[in-house]
Amino acid sequence: MSQPPARLTRLSLDDVSPEVRLLFERVGAERGKVPNMFRIFAHRPAIFATMLAHLEAVTSTGTVPRRTKELVATLVSRLNACAY
Repeated sequence: MSQPPARLTRLSLDDVSPEVRLLFERVGAERGKVPNMFRIFAHRPAIFATMLAHLEAVTSTGTVPRRTKELVATLVSRLNACAY
């Protein structure tokens, strides 16, 4: 089953404002690259910033390691047949 074409482009460093560029650089330093989800959210900088803050609060606090939380999120996505 093929996926429909994306309606939003994935923005690159060259496509974003200086404020979003700083967020991209921070995410890239933490993860080794900027995941597509962040590149899509960058179309709406205010939403991107709050989404990133929420994600960091969820993944960086508590007693469960970040990697475990991300593996659970990936598994749930696969079980629900989400592309990502």
